[in-house]
Amino acid sequence: MDESTQKNHLKAYGITYWCLSKNYKVNWLLNYRGGSFLLPDVSEIRKECQIRGVSFEILSDAEQDLIRKEIASPSQNMETVVLERVPKIAVYTPKGKQPWDDAVTLVLTYAEIPFTTIYDEEILNDQLLLYDWLHLHHEDFTGQYGKFYAAYKNVPWYIEQKKAAEVLAHKLNFEKVSQQKGAVAKKIKNFVIGGGFMFAMCSATDSFDIALAADGVDICGPMFDGDDSDPNYQAKMNYANSFAFKDFILERRPDKYEFSDIDMTDLRKIPMEKDYFTLMEYSAKWDPIPSMLCQNHTQIIKGFMGQTTAYNPAVVKSNVLVMGSCALNGEARYLHGEKGKGMFTFYGGHDPEDFQHRVGDTPTVLDLHANSPGYRLILNNVLFPAARKKKQKT
Repeated sequence: MDESTQKNHLKAYGITYWCLSKNYKVNWLLNYRGGSFLLPDVSEIRKECQIRGVSFEILSDAEQDLIRKEIASPSQNMETVVLERVPKIAVYTPKGKQPWDDAVTLVLTYAEIPFTTIYDEEILNDQLLLYDWLHLHHEDFTGQYGKFYAAYKNVPWYIEQKKAAEVLAHKLNFEKVSQQKGAVAKKIKNFVIGGGFMFAMCSATDSFDIALAADGVDICGPMFDGDDSDPNYQAKMNYANSFAFKDFILERRPDKYEFSDIDMTDLRKIPMEKDYFTLMEYSAKWDPIPSMLCQNHTQIIKGFMGQTTAYNPAVVKSNVLVMGSCALNGEARYLHGEKGKGMFTFYGGHDPEDFQHRVGDTPTVLDLHANSPGYRLILNNVLFPAARKKKQKT
C-alpha cells in the first residue's frame, strides 16, 4: 500500500473487505509500506486482485517471517492488527439527495464494499441495531435545510425538499422538521454510546453536534419552521450533549450560509495550491486505533472545501483527538473520539478530490483518483471496526 507500487489503493480496501466476507484471515500491517494488508495466498484472492486492478506481491514463508520480526521490533513504529469481522455498513442518506453527491457513497461503490442506505424512518424504528458502522450524508440535523435559504429559497429543488421534509416529519408524528432531526440525532448518539462506529463529513459533523446541544431548544427562525426561535437560545445550549465541540456560538442570521463558529470556511485565506493538512503520527503499538485511521502512503493530504471545511480548534473538546490539521492557520481537519462504548470520526470538507465542490457539480470520477490519500482516510474508517478489540493504552 505504499505510493510507488500500489496501482489502486482504494480498491485494495474492497479486496480486504471481500476477503473478510469469505472468512479469510487478514492482517493489517500498520505503518509497513503505507499500511499494507497481509492476505492468504490462494488462487481466488489473486484472481480477484487481478480483476479489480489491485497490486499485490507473493511472499515466501521466510519473507513473511522477516516482515513480522521487523514489525514486532520495539524500535519500529509498526504493528500487526488482526481483522476478523465484516462490519455491517449503513449510509444515512435521503432518497432524493440532490443537489449533493457524497464522497463516502462514491468510494464505497468504487471499492465494491456493500452498504445499505437508511434514513429517518428506519433510524427512529431502531434499525441501527442491525449495523456496526454508520455514515452521515451531508445532512442538516438542525432543521434549517442546510442554511440554503438566501441563495436557493426560490429554486425548485429547495422548495421540493423542504416540502418533502415537512411531510415526512408529520408522518412520523413530529410538529417540526427540527424536532424530527433532533430525535434522529439522539438515536444516532445512543447507537454510538452502545458500541457503534459513526463517521461524518462536511455539514453532518457540526450540525449533528449543534442538534444535540440544542435538544429541546428552538433555534430555527420563522422561514424554517413557521415561528420564532426561542429568546436567548444561545444561553440554553447544553454542550455536555455534543460529541466533539464545546462553547460554540450559533449563527443567528438565516441568510448566512453557516451554522456556527465551529466551521472556519469563511476565515480561510489559503490558495488551493497551498492548501494541505498533515496527519498526526501515533504509536502503532500503543495507540492502534488512531494509527489505523491515519494509515496512508503520505502524511500530507490535499485540502478541500465544503459547507463545513475545517474546525476551530478553540471549540474542540479536550478529549477529542485532532488527527489532521493545517499548519497555515491551525485549523483541525480530521477528528476522532469515543462516546460510551462506541467511537466517532469527523472529517471536514465535501470531496477529497474536488477542491471547491459546488451545488450541482458532477460527482468525482474515482477511476481518475484511484490512489487518493484523502479518500483513503474514509476507507480507513470503514475498515477499522473489523479489527480485533485491543485495549488502548494511552
